[in-house]
This record gives sequence, C-alpha cells and structure tokens, in this order.
Amino acid sequence: MKQKILMLILVFSFFKVFSCCSKEQEQRVTDSINNENTTDNEMTNSKIRIKIDSKVFNATLSNNATAAAFKAMLPMTVNMTELNGNEKYFNLSNNLPVNASNLSNIQNGDLMMYGSNTLVLFYKSFATAYSYTNLGRINDTTGLTDALGTGNVEITFEFQ
Repeated sequence: MKQKILMLILVFSFFKVFSCCSKEQEQRVTDSINNENTTDNEMTNSKIRIKIDSKVFNATLSNNATAAAFKAMLPMTVNMTELNGNEKYFNLSNNLPVNASNLSNIQNGDLMMYGSNTLVLFYKSFATAYSYTNLGRINDTTGLTDALGTGNVEITFEFQ
C-alpha cells in the first residue's frame, strides 16, 4: 500500500513539474531541438569545393558519419596519387569512421573512402568488387578527367 501511495505521489509530482512550464518555455525547448537537428543536417548534407589547379568542382557530401568526420578535417590540400587510370588516392593521417559496402559500380566523380584512411576520387566509371564508404560526389564532372591528368595531382578540399 505504501508503495502505491509513493508511486502516486511521484507521478503527481512529475506531472506538476512539467505542467508548470509556460508555452514560451516549451517553445524554446522545441526551437532548441529543431536548431540542433538543422545543424546536424547542415553538417552532413554539406557542399564542398574541390580545386584542381585553376579548375573548381562543387561536390555534395553524403549524410553519414564518415562525411561528417571528413568535413571536420577541411580545408586541406593533398597530393593525390594516380592509380589504375581511373582514380586518385591519398592516405589520411587519421582513421575515419567507416561503413564500407560493395557498390558494384563506381561513377565518375565519386568521392569514397577505401578502408578507414584512404581518400579516393574516381574520374572514370567502372564495375568493382571492392568495398568503399561513400563520402559524396562531384555535382558536375565536366572536365574532371582532363583536370586530374594522368599523374599525381595536388587537390584542395574546402568549404563551399
């Protein structure tokens, strides 16, 4: 019996405390939550610029933890190494959180992570059996292959 009375008092107190909030206070809490969600979405649905010599490409990052961690590293300029006539790669000094999967097909302009620290920019489309974590992609790849050339290249990744 004492437990039931104590439980009723606790439940009543709980409702009393929360009913004391004014509509203005409730709105501030709601606005705060909405602002946090907007900030999270902006962080992961970001636009970046990829500069290769004088050519600039705009890219959209994916909505995942890997892209958020990558964005936190920006701006950065790296010397990317040529590989297989279809990609440039760079080994980052830090590991990023990844969730690799086999995509079957790589598209020109895909920005991916191979493993947890290899940044890869693809400039040709092809079928693959390898697993990657999607970082994002270049919005318009016109001129990308020419800008990247056939050898190693310096690339800057920065906020748009």
